Amino acid sequence: MVVKSQIKFVKSLQQKKYRNQSGLFVAEGVKLVKELLQAGLIADSVYCTEEDILKDLNIESQRVSDAELKKMSGLKTPNKILGVFKFQESKPLNYSDWILALDDIQDPGNLGTIIRLCDWFGIKHLVCSNNTVDCYNPKTLQATMGSIARVNVFYGSISNVVQESKLPLYGAYMDGENVYDKMFPTSGILLMGNEAHGISKT
Repeated sequence: MVVKSQIKFVKSLQQKKYRNQSGLFVAEGVKLVKELLQAGLIADSVYCTEEDILKDLNIESQRVSDAELKKMSGLKTPNKILGVFKFQESKPLNYSDWILALDDIQDPGNLGTIIRLCDWFGIKHLVCSNNTVDCYNPKTLQATMGSIARVNVFYGSISNVVQESKLPLYGAYMDGENVYDKMFPTSGILLMGNEAHGISKT
C-alpha cells in the first residue's frame, strides 16, 4: 500500500516546476515504461497493478490498487503501470552527423512526435531552444512512444550550437526550395520553427 505522501509527490511530477526540482519525471503505460527500463534509464520507483507485468525484466516494483494508480496518474484511464525515472543527462553533441534543432516548439505532442521521428530516421541529437516545451512533459513522453530513450535531447542556445559546430544550417520554410532538388552534405543542422510564427529572426 502506498502512503498519501507518495501519491501526492508522484502527482506533483505532472508539473514542470516539481520535475525540475526533483530531477524526476513520470512515464505511464506498459510499453513506455518497459522501453525506458530496457534502455537503461534509472527508475526511482515503479508502481504496478499486476505482479507479473515486469517479470521478464527482473525489476522491483510496488504493487498498487487501480484506485491508487488513478490518484497518481495524469491519464484519464491509467494503464497498469507508472514509473518515476531520473532525468537523462544530455550527452555532448556529435557534429559529424545531422542534428535537428527546434526553435520554440510549444505543443507537447508535436515535440513527442518529432522525437519519435528522429529515432525513426536515425537522428541521434535534438537541440531545443530554451523556450521549447519540456521533453519530460507527460504528453510529450506519451507521443515519443519510448523514443525519448534513444534520442539525445539538448536544451540551450541554437545560435551557440551553430557557431560552435561550424556546420551548414538549413531552415524549414513553407516557401523554401524543394528538398528533392538539392544535394545535401553528410552532416548539418536542420532548424524547424515555432508552430505559429516559424523560425525566429534571432
